[in-house]
Amino acid sequence: MTVKFFATYREITKCAQMNIAPPKDVLALLIELCEKFPAFYEKLLTQDRQALGPDAIVLVNGRHIVHLNGVATTLSEQNVVAVFPLVAGG
Repeated sequence: MTVKFFATYREITKCAQMNIAPPKDVLALLIELCEKFPAFYEKLLTQDRQALGPDAIVLVNGRHIVHLNGVATTLSEQNVVAVFPLVAGG
């Protein structure tokens, strides 16, 4: 599975994308990313680590997880997951 990082998240990971074995679902992926990159804990997950943080956007195959099954969206080897920080601009 491919995970792509954008904007300031690239600075945290020091890469634009990585290939990993797919975890069970998006929540497991987020937890895995937080364990690998501790700076993500305050960005990707809520304080209880059960939901997507309010400042993060996650797409699976180009679809926002809120339009899928949220953090319970299952993942497979063929998925491309994009992880973005929430960005405001004008």
